Amino acid sequence: MAGAAPLPSVARAPPGGGIGPGSGRAEGTEGLFVALGAGLAAASHPLLYVKLLVQVGHEPLPPTIGRNVLGRKVLYLPGFFTYARHIVKVDGKRGLFRGLTPRLISSTLSTITRGSVKKAFPLEDMEHVSNKDDMKTSLRKVVKETSHEMMMQCMSRVASHPLHVISMRCMVQFIGREVKYSGVFSAIGRIFKEEGILGFFVGLVPHILGDVIFLWCCNLLAHFINTYAVDDNFSQASVIRSYTKFVMGIAMSMLTYPFLLVGDLMAVNNCGLRAGLPPYAPVFTSWIHCWRYLSAQGQLFRGSSLLFRRAPVQVACFPID
Repeated sequence: MAGAAPLPSVARAPPGGGIGPGSGRAEGTEGLFVALGAGLAAASHPLLYVKLLVQVGHEPLPPTIGRNVLGRKVLYLPGFFTYARHIVKVDGKRGLFRGLTPRLISSTLSTITRGSVKKAFPLEDMEHVSNKDDMKTSLRKVVKETSHEMMMQCMSRVASHPLHVISMRCMVQFIGREVKYSGVFSAIGRIFKEEGILGFFVGLVPHILGDVIFLWCCNLLAHFINTYAVDDNFSQASVIRSYTKFVMGIAMSMLTYPFLLVGDLMAVNNCGLRAGLPPYAPVFTSWIHCWRYLSAQGQLFRGSSLLFRRAPVQVACFPID
């Protein structure tokens, strides 16, 4: 999903960044990554679309009565599939892919930027160090690799964020049935005219902060768990270590979700669209203002789940017991 913090990668890109046969393989691999990224973005776009509409607070369908694991009746807001069917009913099946073009461009720019940074600032390969006596060496390796990964992620985020903003605004037009952002080039011209260069980077700071916190916490926690909690004498130690980073990535993506939410809301706030104005949200003066507002409302994790969405207390206006 666009805007989302990337899960940590446990595989290195294949070598071959110089002149010669390896250069062609590297270019082919980069093209493959671009194609795979575009395919994944297209396949996951309906999910991101519904998530964004939930993030901004658009609830066009009433909650329904269901039961929790204890058998008690509770109110549930429409899940992904019900919400998606509503979009199809209003806009047809093609409506599920509103804003896909700028998102594909954003994904492509992100992948190309990461590849270019990796070529310009290669990180020499280092052997895995797991012995506790070599803790300092191992920690230096993790810090160096994480710093390199952080640089690639931050630069790719900056390069792709303008198209991310356009994609977000194209999607939330569903709420007010607007046509203000109807194409990539016209959207670029409109944003530049109305907001200037900074308009392309609204919401960038919380996204980058979320990426940085995610990378450092995920990599350092995985390192300490692999070093101190996994014994080298255990026969499946290497298998466990290979999954530790993945599991920590899932956990940290949940903890850093508020940064993603705030960044996406800032991208559409006060841009002339209904989704960025009251009653959906006040006009925020900064992303910190947005964070404080969501925190006071208990909504910092709004949209983090799209399957079993409990209705907030204020929605439950009739007894269900």
